[in-house]
Amino acid sequence: MVVRRLLSLLAIALAGAIALVAPSVSSAQDRDDVGIMAFPVSESQFNQMFPNRNPFYTYSGLTQALSAYPAFANTGSDTTKKQEAAAFLANVNHETGGLVHIVEQNEANYPHYCDRSQPYGCPAGQAAYYGRGPIQLSWNFNYKAAGDALGINLLNDPWKVQNDSAVAWKTGIWYWMTQNGPGTMTPHNAMVGGHGFGQTIRSINGALECDGKNPGQVQSRVSAYQRFAGIIGVDPGGNLYC
Repeated sequence: MVVRRLLSLLAIALAGAIALVAPSVSSAQDRDDVGIMAFPVSESQFNQMFPNRNPFYTYSGLTQALSAYPAFANTGSDTTKKQEAAAFLANVNHETGGLVHIVEQNEANYPHYCDRSQPYGCPAGQAAYYGRGPIQLSWNFNYKAAGDALGINLLNDPWKVQNDSAVAWKTGIWYWMTQNGPGTMTPHNAMVGGHGFGQTIRSINGALECDGKNPGQVQSRVSAYQRFAGIIGVDPGGNLYC
């Protein structure tokens, strides 16, 4: 009887230990699922937005990149989250020709992006810092800044941006979340602060496109944003132009 009693207690203790361990595995999986599901654009909607995309730009690469900046497309109301996701993807669409181009097409520009005045120089080579990724990261100082922020040595290995889908997406989200460009706010702050899609254009390429300089390019971005907003079922809001 004593032996049976001890075995029974041992079985109960073991079951309790398993119960304590099991939720942690489940929770990790749940967190992964929540991270993917939290992005306001589903994979089928993403494919609808980019029917001719390069296979390099995977949806899984995008969702893996979300962990770098948890506030991206995850701040404010559901409407705001959807608007930001659509705005980001609309600008990405314009920058890459519908997620077709991984690298800048004009190779003659490649040597131009090495700023030798920077103390770290251009260790990957004079012509190594051309535009890559969904927002076409370029210049040695931007590769260093993005790499430092993301914990990836992009200054010495900028090719990671064109060889690893998640890294490429991370650089695009890095710019979106942290850089004003020629604008006065980050694209993220433009959308979550209610300033409108037009301010995202200004922050990405306002010096060449805004204030009447290139209305065709602006319209291309705005049309994509309106189309993408329609796909995910959100009002695009106002202040669409810059």
